[in-house]
Amino acid sequence: MTRSSHWHIQQIILITLIGIVCGVIYQYGVNSLYNVVRVAVAPTGLSPYVDNFFAGLWFIAAPLSMYFVPAIGSGTIGETLAAIVEMFLGSQWGAFTLAYGIAQGAGNEFGFFPKTKKYQAFSWNSVLLGAIGAAVVSFIWDYFASGYNHFGLLILLGLFITRIISALLFDGVMVKLITLQFDGLWRQETPAKG
Repeated sequence: MTRSSHWHIQQIILITLIGIVCGVIYQYGVNSLYNVVRVAVAPTGLSPYVDNFFAGLWFIAAPLSMYFVPAIGSGTIGETLAAIVEMFLGSQWGAFTLAYGIAQGAGNEFGFFPKTKKYQAFSWNSVLLGAIGAAVVSFIWDYFASGYNHFGLLILLGLFITRIISALLFDGVMVKLITLQFDGLWRQETPAKG
């Protein structure tokens, strides 16, 4: 398989599959674990930190989509599709899930946009900057939509740092390590020229 930045039927199907698989993982994997941890931590008052610790896990559809379809907009489309699937599977955030998906996908694109060569290269820098972009954009969304504007400055700073770390760890490093495995597989499939 080759990575193509052109939107053909193969790329549309691939992004759709990434969105479906990630949406199912988000709803039945991440959300389930998140709910258990959030309930366990609730008596301590640290539930908002749980939200931000798990945030990076909800960002992974975008960079995976950008890796497999290195084109402008592929991350936003992939993450939005994952959010739609998660929402229709009964996400506890309802229609907000769709807005989160758009914000997370668009944020991830910051590491790559506007140069299409960055999408094709899928470098560590681009992936990590994309993770930071997703963390910042989604945090701004939460500031207004989730009541973060009622927190004090020190709590906001702690939540923001937690989200950045989560995004770098899960959306950045974990996704890049996964894509390196695919790079290795594709190198094995490519016949040697000689």
